[in-house]
Amino acid sequence: MTQAVFAIPGDKDRRTGGFIYEARVLRELNEMGCATMHLQLPDSFPDPTTADMATALDALYSVPLDQPIILDGLVFGAIDPDGLAKVRAPIIAMIHHPLGLETGLPKARSAFLMQNEAAALCHADHIVVPSSETARVLCRDFGADAHLITIAPPGFDKPAVNRQLADPPLVLSVGLLAPRKGHDVLLDALGRLKTLSWQAEIVGKTHDPDYAAALHEQVRTLDIEGRVTFAGEIEPDALTARFNAASVFALATRYEGYGMVLSEAMMHRLPIVSCRVGAVPTTVGEAAILAPPDDPEGLADALRRVIQNPHEAERLSRLSVRQSSGLPQWQDTAQVFLATIERLRCA
Repeated sequence: MTQAVFAIPGDKDRRTGGFIYEARVLRELNEMGCATMHLQLPDSFPDPTTADMATALDALYSVPLDQPIILDGLVFGAIDPDGLAKVRAPIIAMIHHPLGLETGLPKARSAFLMQNEAAALCHADHIVVPSSETARVLCRDFGADAHLITIAPPGFDKPAVNRQLADPPLVLSVGLLAPRKGHDVLLDALGRLKTLSWQAEIVGKTHDPDYAAALHEQVRTLDIEGRVTFAGEIEPDALTARFNAASVFALATRYEGYGMVLSEAMMHRLPIVSCRVGAVPTTVGEAAILAPPDDPEGLADALRRVIQNPHEAERLSRLSVRQSSGLPQWQDTAQVFLATIERLRCA
């Protein structure tokens, strides 16, 4: 008998942090004996058409009262709050990153999403977030009740670590081609390091076509075309190979609610260069050199320290191993969801 429902828009197996998290939790819940049905909602969220909004709400209305719904944040933040109030089943909001805080949104769109998500939170029976940073933001900026929030950090599988460093040194970055990931800042930083020996690879599919086009133009303008590769989305085994080949992992992010890829890089023993924003400092601990956001000069200085100084790179590598040694497994993450589901079923 179905015990819970996980409602996710579109293809749940997309290779981005939030979808990887949700697909794995869904799998683990079922393997643990908590029969959890995958409910696929329209993939137009967080910008649904009127028809897709109606389809999503009808699907949620059909879930029985005794089956808590884990509702993906791309849907939760954009759904009609009045419609959400009519759902009979308990709602568990799964919020990785509030939608209205996404970098690059028009001011009116950001304001609407902030207001909409705050209204939707009034109808959530519980909220699950990946970090204390996201919990803090929801309480401070959205009026969420701290007593209704549970933190479920992502789990991780032990990777196949077989370090075979590329020559020249590889600066690896992984993240969607979207403004929040700050690849433009990274490129500006790399453009300041032309006298050093390096190559760079940015792994991640295009999320914002205009931003992606601007990145390619930026590479041409900076005259670093022969040194920077945009790899797109690649398979997990290929990504593991890139981690093993890299000398440093760099993410010039403007905000992270957790930043799973940072933990993955640390598990591969990589020195980290990133930005002092959101959950990044607590995720990486002392295993990174952190620059302010939108500071290409500061990021370039950090990269220079790692690329030019093998002792600094080795020090950060050892700290990465130490910082990542206590990361949870996916079963631990799913256990948090299971406890929440059981509590709501018994309420």
